[in-house]
Amino acid sequence: MKLTIITGGLREPSSTRLLADRLAAAVADEVRQRSGQRAETTFVELRPLGHPIMDAMLTGFTREELQSAFDAVAGADGVIAVTPAFNASFSGLFKSFFDVLPEHTLADMPVLIGATGGTERHSLVLEHALRPMFTYLHAIVAPRAVYAATSDFGESESSLGKRVVDAAADYSRLLHACGPRARRAEIDEDLASMQQLLGDTS
Repeated sequence: MKLTIITGGLREPSSTRLLADRLAAAVADEVRQRSGQRAETTFVELRPLGHPIMDAMLTGFTREELQSAFDAVAGADGVIAVTPAFNASFSGLFKSFFDVLPEHTLADMPVLIGATGGTERHSLVLEHALRPMFTYLHAIVAPRAVYAATSDFGESESSLGKRVVDAAADYSRLLHACGPRARRAEIDEDLASMQQLLGDTS
């Protein structure tokens, strides 16, 4: 089981990465308990990819490090995506990554969404921004998402742990129902068509 975790934190250390780590560990544990499989996790940190993402938006060309991130997403059986909340929405860097991600990459992909913010009042970013975006990209979005405010990381008896475990259990069931994910034929066909076109013009 291959999981790719996309994190859009802008600082180091990042509460966004902390939440992503907790979600990834909980999902791996649930997958192991449910199916006996080992979850192989790959992290895609967007902060170091800021310049390549902008270059891709402006020029249409993808640098090697960004292509590696695209490949990690395309080759996954499931994706966990976590963003910081800004002005009741996702970060610009987070959105820009999905703007340049090749079309159809997330089609039929099981996705667990999460977000972090300074206060609980930003929690609706999950339902008003993230879920619609991933639905538009034809992903299969897990019904339970996780939002973590700054206070959630400081309280010894926080409910964050339970929310993470509950979301991981739901997502594990979704992964099990979807099964191993095959690479979409359309991507291969588009690549073959482009190669044929380039071959014909040469």
